[in-house]
Amino acid sequence: MDISELIDSLNREGHLLADAAAAAGADAPVPTCPEWRVRDLLSHLGRVHRWATRIVTEGVTEPSQATFPPEPQLDGDALLEWFREGHRTLVEALRTADPQLKCFTFLPAPSPLAFWARRQAHETAIHRADAESARGLEPSSVTSAFAADGLDELLAGFHARERSGMRTDSPRTLRLRATDHDAVWTVWLSDGVPRTERHDDGMADCELSGPVATLYFALWNRLPLSALSTTGDPEPARLWQERGAI
Repeated sequence: MDISELIDSLNREGHLLADAAAAAGADAPVPTCPEWRVRDLLSHLGRVHRWATRIVTEGVTEPSQATFPPEPQLDGDALLEWFREGHRTLVEALRTADPQLKCFTFLPAPSPLAFWARRQAHETAIHRADAESARGLEPSSVTSAFAADGLDELLAGFHARERSGMRTDSPRTLRLRATDHDAVWTVWLSDGVPRTERHDDGMADCELSGPVATLYFALWNRLPLSALSTTGDPEPARLWQERGAI
């Protein structure tokens, strides 16, 4: 996806999240984040949006220079409007940013601007699913291209880092197959950093398949893996449930 498409997705997802949060109410529990209520979700993501905005607008190059904003001392409608304001400001900051922006990133990307547009779009989409869960709803869908992009970020970005918890003493291969989109991921699990390639590499110990949006939300732990079809050894899927959280 290009940068403008990702920013458009960020804009859409933030509005959907705010609408879902308003319908649920600030005190509603968030089943997908069991320790949170909707006010915690709004506070967290509103702070993330302001943090990202500062990095982009000020060209912050060192993580230590980008302090996380304090929690807002707000609730109810005031908290919701605070969230909406931070979301609007982030969208505008990304839309007007210099394409040659220099600032720090923490995952591979074609450019810093591409990184922050992508990261904030998916951060917001996943938390939008949290807000919908507070209403007792399953996540509303995303486009196939967006879902595939989010799986690329998760598998080849977050889980390619040393801090990934996806480790196993017995090597396993996990295949993820989209049934409605031309996308297949093969993930090699071992006692080292997981390795992912975007193709079908022959036999796999376990295959999870389903619509790419379902794969997206399930691998980000916003839907149960039972929402997908599983073939082969279920152990890699069990490992993902236990160790795949970001």
